[in-house]
Amino acid sequence: MSTHSATHPSDKDSKGGTRRDFLFLTAGAFGAVGAGIFSWPFIDSMNPAADTLAMASTEVDLSPVEVGQSITVTWRGTPVFIRHRTAEEIEAARAVDVSSLRDPQTDEDRATKPEWLVIVGICTHLGCVPLGQKKTDPHGEFGGWFCPCHGSHYDQSGRIRKGPAPKNMVVPEYTFLSDTLIRIG
Repeated sequence: MSTHSATHPSDKDSKGGTRRDFLFLTAGAFGAVGAGIFSWPFIDSMNPAADTLAMASTEVDLSPVEVGQSITVTWRGTPVFIRHRTAEEIEAARAVDVSSLRDPQTDEDRATKPEWLVIVGICTHLGCVPLGQKKTDPHGEFGGWFCPCHGSHYDQSGRIRKGPAPKNMVVPEYTFLSDTLIRIG
């Protein structure tokens, strides 16, 4: 008794494959394409919405901001403090012994142009908004910002100098598009 082959000799092509192999490959390819077409709307829905992308960056005209004045703008739903610093503020910020700071950063590392300081206006302790943007606000012991909630004092460069805050106020990513126009984000 001889065993009979499951495939007929005419089912084989010149490279040894069968019609069944071809049908499996074709069905698999169609299935993969179908799955891709079906899942694309779901994957595309994970992209950020247009209004979210619009908030990703903001441009600020600095020309109306006078020396010694601070403004607050909103970027990604958070306050950003922009201060047009005086020569005295810049000098005081640069005169600080960086090794004495809890979160050591030089003023040069924090301000692209020395006369403009751009920082996220949130205390790094518990997320409060520090005072110091208005001339009538308390500026803390170091002439910068003061968070009355828990007593954090920041200097003219937004660096923590006293109180419970563990870090300096954050410097967001920003670029100068001209002498008086910046893009935050």
